[in-house]
Amino acid sequence: MNDIRALIERDVEEFTTLRRDLHQHPELAFHEIRTGGIVADLLEKWGYTVERNIGTTGIVGQLRHGEGSAAIGLRADMDALPILEATGLPYASVNSGVMHACGHDGHTTMLLAAAKTLAERRNFNGTVNLIFQPAEEYGRPDSGAARMVADGLFEKFPCDAVFGIHNMPGSPQGQLQFYDGAMMASSDSVSIKITGRGGHGAQPHTTADPIVATAAIVMALQTVVARNVNPLDAAVVTVGVMQAGIANNVIPENARIELTVRCFKPDVRDLLEQRIRDLVATQAQSLGVKADIDYCRGYPALQNSTEETEFARAIGEQFAAEGNFVAQTTPMTGSEDFAFMLEKCPGSYIFLGNGDQPGPVSRALHNDGFDFNDANIVEGAAYWVALTEEFLNGKTGRKN
Repeated sequence: MNDIRALIERDVEEFTTLRRDLHQHPELAFHEIRTGGIVADLLEKWGYTVERNIGTTGIVGQLRHGEGSAAIGLRADMDALPILEATGLPYASVNSGVMHACGHDGHTTMLLAAAKTLAERRNFNGTVNLIFQPAEEYGRPDSGAARMVADGLFEKFPCDAVFGIHNMPGSPQGQLQFYDGAMMASSDSVSIKITGRGGHGAQPHTTADPIVATAAIVMALQTVVARNVNPLDAAVVTVGVMQAGIANNVIPENARIELTVRCFKPDVRDLLEQRIRDLVATQAQSLGVKADIDYCRGYPALQNSTEETEFARAIGEQFAAEGNFVAQTTPMTGSEDFAFMLEKCPGSYIFLGNGDQPGPVSRALHNDGFDFNDANIVEGAAYWVALTEEFLNGKTGRKN
């Protein structure tokens, strides 16, 4: 492992400069034109066959070596978030209101550093598919991963397994964390419009008050998880938006609420949707208003497959510094569209500690003060190289 690290450390200044350039020029979902161009040009320079514009702005670089038939996929996300950066860093975003607040600039750089090292070493027997994905932050069922899959990603670039890494602020820098099973939750969005009959606030008896109905619905929704979901199954129903009215003496015609719904099991997901629909309908009917529900299923739960996770964990245990390794971490109710790829191909998603010292690297993801830890460029890239070479060379007892 040390020889891999040494090779990447040789170019660490180059890749640190690249990471900070990507941070300074963030691009939103499906607008990763500059980023994708840099990625594609570098991959071609290093000898990869490159296909552009998969799933709108996605990039795949492929490198074959030897006669082996095994193929691995490594994925990095490229998009940024609609956040106004407040880090004050010299390489802070120049695109006002757009920021790499989730570390995708670092994920892209780690995979590029691995790409260069794999091409230089060529110490594998098979095919490497490097997947640079757009629009992970899109939050809709037609996200970057979903579009790449629909665009024939795994038909054009067959993989025996696919892997992804995400940085994890608050965890020790370089710590590798694994999980066998449902690691991240599904994420659904619900928008509910309540239509009543407006009127004067002094004459409520002449109205059908959508605010009262909305309040009743919000309270009823608190029973969905508490009284319908098995206590051994995790689920979340959160009302994040509640809007109605513009004056204190006017009962409005309409009100609106929006929810986020999270869980880890498909049957629980179905149960949550049915109970939410039933409760909203009955509460609205009982109070004489109309409820229109727009229920949008977003990302599925991210399900790591057992064999591939065991393999990734075995490499991580050899690779990680002493004690900087978590064999089975805690699942998260956040969501991740890499789940769409895992529905089509076995694989595993891995967390990489971004740092637990006070400062930008330990700020929460999606925080306007967050920054990716450049020390992880070497750690992440070296792990990618070790994982790829071991996988394609059939070591550590991997089944073929």
